[in-house]
Amino acid sequence: MGDQESGSTGRRRAVITGGCGDIGTAMAKRLVRDGFAVTLVDLLDAPAAESVVASVRALAGDPRSVDYAQVDVTDHDGMAGLFGRLDRVDVAIANAGIGRSAPILDLTLDQWRAHLDTNLTGAFSTGQAAARRMVQDGRPGLLLFTGSWIGSVPWPEMAAYIASKAGIEMLAKQFARELATHGIRANVIAPGIVRAGMARVQLETEPQYAARAARVVPLGELQSVDSVADAVGFLCSPGAAYMTGAKLTVDGGCSLFAFD
Repeated sequence: MGDQESGSTGRRRAVITGGCGDIGTAMAKRLVRDGFAVTLVDLLDAPAAESVVASVRALAGDPRSVDYAQVDVTDHDGMAGLFGRLDRVDVAIANAGIGRSAPILDLTLDQWRAHLDTNLTGAFSTGQAAARRMVQDGRPGLLLFTGSWIGSVPWPEMAAYIASKAGIEMLAKQFARELATHGIRANVIAPGIVRAGMARVQLETEPQYAARAARVVPLGELQSVDSVADAVGFLCSPGAAYMTGAKLTVDGGCSLFAFD
């Protein structure tokens, strides 16, 4: 698995789950530009992930500094094994997630569980495994969780997704509260409606979602993946070193609910 087996490049290492998605890839590209070694984690097998990994490596001075691991975040032991194999862990970004619309009266238990298993329990498994490794190494670090602007406000037909993202906000605070004495911080990045990934699929396939999205952004345009990545770059920088238990909302004003 590349750098995980060949040894450290000497760079700070960031691990990004959902790393082959649009947002995860943008995060990885930003962080390698900032000098991080990056491990992308996703469900794709290695050949399917290669084009994404190659696009990130192209921006890194040392190709050994970009690695890939096929692990499902719902596999608690698998996540623990991943962090045990890495040369070091400085930043862990729990970014993997799913989001599907369903009216709350039609939401099935399987749909509910799938969102909680991936979005919330997957974030817990990522954060716990990363933090255990940091504590074991005596190394301070950052746990960063991808939340959402609708983690604290209602949005039609997204009950399971909203509940999982609301849970992430408190989960991050709990990590921050308990691990501060180890020098481990935990924060949340809360993007808006990104014209990429899951939201892009919804925009293209769910007319009711697209109609709402067209009205809710006060700044007038949907978010780019680079906007999310820039905020992540800040949270992983020395400029954010005094932030823990915080949520950085970068949503173009979506959470202001300016429908008119």
